Amino acid sequence: MLTELFTSKTRIKLLLKLFLNPEVSCYLRELSSEFSVSPNAIKGELDSLSEAGYLTRKQNGRSVFFQANKKHPFFPEISSIVRKSLGIDKLVDEVVASLGKVDAVYILDDYAQGRDSGLIDALVVGNVDKGRLDELRSIVESKVGRKVRVMDIAPAEFAKSRDIFLSRPNWKVY
Repeated sequence: MLTELFTSKTRIKLLLKLFLNPEVSCYLRELSSEFSVSPNAIKGELDSLSEAGYLTRKQNGRSVFFQANKKHPFFPEISSIVRKSLGIDKLVDEVVASLGKVDAVYILDDYAQGRDSGLIDALVVGNVDKGRLDELRSIVESKVGRKVRVMDIAPAEFAKSRDIFLSRPNWKVY
């Protein structure tokens, strides 16, 4: 979906990285290494997105860190488009609508850091129908074209182990 809107693969990678989890901030060399793209290609895209106001820049020593600008009027729309392109909205909507009592849903690890690794790790907190959860996982995998690994946990157990679960990179989506 994003390839129809943006012709630059580097820009798409930046949008995924920075708008999936807007708390993530990155610097040029880190992004260049992660994307296996020259620093010049990354710099041009970062400069363009920053000048348009979509990204904020913060100087820290010799490094300049870039982050999604949550105050930009288009931030909610861009974030929504990025999530929809990955199918995360479908996953969350289907899980919450038909599983019983769901208290929270977290995306963990790669996707929480804005990396499209092809594997979506999700944590569902609530009292859910495990059989239905597995059925939905399979359906969502076929729709989004990515492997989905789901862990479900009861609210009481999550409360006891919250710090352990949330010490991993995470992004609360519900």
